[in-house]
Amino acid sequence: MGIAKYEIFGKDGTWRIRHDGKAENEYATKEAAFEAAIAAASIALREGHDVTVTAPSSETTTGAAKH
Repeated sequence: MGIAKYEIFGKDGTWRIRHDGKAENEYATKEAAFEAAIAAASIALREGHDVTVTAPSSETTTGAAKH
Protein backbone atom coordinates (compact mmCIF):
# COMPACT_ATOMS: atom_id res chain seq x y z
CA MET A 1 0.00 0.00 0.00
CA GLY A 2 0.95 3.65 -0.17
CA ILE A 3 1.58 6.45 2.25
CA ALA A 4 -1.26 8.63 3.56
CA LYS A 5 0.02 12.02 4.79
CA TYR A 6 -2.22 14.52 6.57
CA GLU A 7 -0.80 17.98 7.28
CA ILE A 8 -2.79 20.40 9.43
CA PHE A 9 -2.11 24.07 8.74
CA GLY A 10 -3.76 27.46 9.12
CA LYS A 11 -4.39 30.16 11.70
CA ASP A 12 -7.05 32.26 13.42
CA GLY A 13 -10.18 30.21 12.80
CA THR A 14 -9.24 28.91 9.34
CA TRP A 15 -7.59 25.50 9.61
CA ARG A 16 -7.20 22.97 6.83
CA ILE A 17 -5.87 19.46 6.25
CA ARG A 18 -3.61 18.90 3.25
CA HIS A 19 -3.89 15.38 1.82
CA ASP A 20 -2.89 14.26 -1.68
CA GLY A 21 -2.05 17.88 -2.52
CA LYS A 22 -5.57 19.07 -1.70
CA ALA A 23 -6.93 21.09 1.23
CA GLU A 24 -10.64 21.37 0.55
CA ASN A 25 -12.38 21.68 3.94
CA GLU A 26 -12.05 24.47 6.52
CA TYR A 27 -12.22 23.97 10.28
CA ALA A 28 -12.80 26.64 12.93
CA THR A 29 -10.16 25.21 15.28
CA LYS A 30 -6.93 23.31 14.94
CA GLU A 31 -8.39 20.65 17.23
CA ALA A 32 -11.38 20.11 14.89
CA ALA A 33 -8.99 19.72 11.95
CA PHE A 34 -6.91 17.27 13.99
CA GLU A 35 -9.94 15.15 14.86
CA ALA A 36 -10.97 15.03 11.18
CA ALA A 37 -7.44 14.11 10.13
CA ILE A 38 -7.28 11.32 12.71
CA ALA A 39 -10.61 9.90 11.50
CA ALA A 40 -9.33 9.85 7.91
CA ALA A 41 -5.96 8.45 9.01
CA SER A 42 -7.70 5.64 10.89
CA ILE A 43 -9.47 4.53 7.71
CA ALA A 44 -6.22 4.73 5.71
CA LEU A 45 -4.42 2.69 8.39
CA ARG A 46 -7.15 0.05 8.31
CA GLU A 47 -6.71 -0.14 4.52
CA GLY A 48 -3.01 -0.91 5.00
CA HIS A 49 -1.37 2.46 4.29
CA ASP A 50 1.53 3.96 6.20
CA VAL A 51 0.12 7.05 7.93
CA THR A 52 1.64 10.37 8.99
CA VAL A 53 -0.29 13.21 10.68
CA THR A 54 1.44 16.52 11.41
CA ALA A 55 0.16 19.61 13.19
CA PRO A 56 1.86 22.83 14.28
CA SER A 57 2.40 23.45 17.96
CA SER A 58 0.53 26.12 19.91
CA GLU A 59 1.94 28.70 22.26
CA THR A 60 0.04 26.89 25.02
CA THR A 61 -2.07 23.75 25.15
CA THR A 62 -5.25 25.80 24.67
CA GLY A 63 -3.80 27.99 21.92
CA ALA A 64 -4.01 31.10 24.11
CA ALA A 65 -1.15 33.54 24.00
CA LYS A 66 1.31 33.42 26.88
CA HIS A 67 1.51 36.49 29.10
